[in-house]
Amino acid sequence: MAGLPKAELHLHIEGTLEPELKFELARRNGLGLPYGNVEEMRAAYAFDDLPSFLKVYYEGMEVLRTEPDFYDLAMAYLRKAASQNVRYAEIFFDPQAHTSRGVPFDVVIRGLRRALLDAEKQLGVRAQLIMCFLRDFQAEYAMATLLESLPYKEWIVGVGLDSDEKGNPPAKFAAVYERARQEGYLLTMHCDVDQENSIEHIRQVLQDIRVDRIDHGVNILEDPALVAEVVERGIGLTCCPISNGYVTDSMKVEGIRKLLEQGARVTINSDDPAYFTGYVQENLEALNFTRDEIVQVLRNAFEVTWLPRHLKDGYLAELEAAAVRP
Repeated sequence: MAGLPKAELHLHIEGTLEPELKFELARRNGLGLPYGNVEEMRAAYAFDDLPSFLKVYYEGMEVLRTEPDFYDLAMAYLRKAASQNVRYAEIFFDPQAHTSRGVPFDVVIRGLRRALLDAEKQLGVRAQLIMCFLRDFQAEYAMATLLESLPYKEWIVGVGLDSDEKGNPPAKFAAVYERARQEGYLLTMHCDVDQENSIEHIRQVLQDIRVDRIDHGVNILEDPALVAEVVERGIGLTCCPISNGYVTDSMKVEGIRKLLEQGARVTINSDDPAYFTGYVQENLEALNFTRDEIVQVLRNAFEVTWLPRHLKDGYLAELEAAAVRP
């Protein structure tokens, strides 16, 4: 498994902020942290649902202030990804989590962009950025963020929607997503696991918003007609088993397997690995899938990337060659 080429499609760059780097950035920026050491910080990562995780997650990114901070954050993830043979990644970033506390959009995206360019040259890892809106902020703020992104449009492949889903249905952002589509962005949205009104939210993203991909989405199994629709349309589902186990009652491995058996393009990803103690390799291992199932999951990931066909085919050829080695 370690030697197989991989694509990661559900990765929040702010969720890769490991405690060691958090302490380093705090020192760099003259900030105090409410923990004496790395072990104390890790011990504080005790959460059992999405809101309790998000509280720790947003507090953690307070240390991100400057362009070099965002560069170092992204490079640390990309080095880890390269060590697990991730050949390509589509990386979420949350500009509103930074602009809302006074860090300019330009600072955030320039630091991330520079890291992506260096990682391709130095590590052989290609990556693209997906700009996420925070669903617990107003739709008007999302629209303003979308407009602020337009001068950097060539650096952003698509838009996503994350944060607290309760009371924040996809329909709230329909106008924002329609404008994003007009601007040429590809579209995805989180449909987090075991949320209130989860099936109606999945229906909205599929039939009303008409997204290109769904993040998480395992609850779609509750409606066979929606499963049939994602299979027919070839829509990818970016599943994250280890994070499922932290914020719900299980990793949902059997649900992921059922979706795979029904022909859905499920993919396996790490979500927020600094908080959920597992990068993509560990998430794949957690499935206890057969070799053929693992190869199919990896094949799905390259197929549903937002890459041109010739680049997809190149990665798929790498995967097929690696998969037949003894």
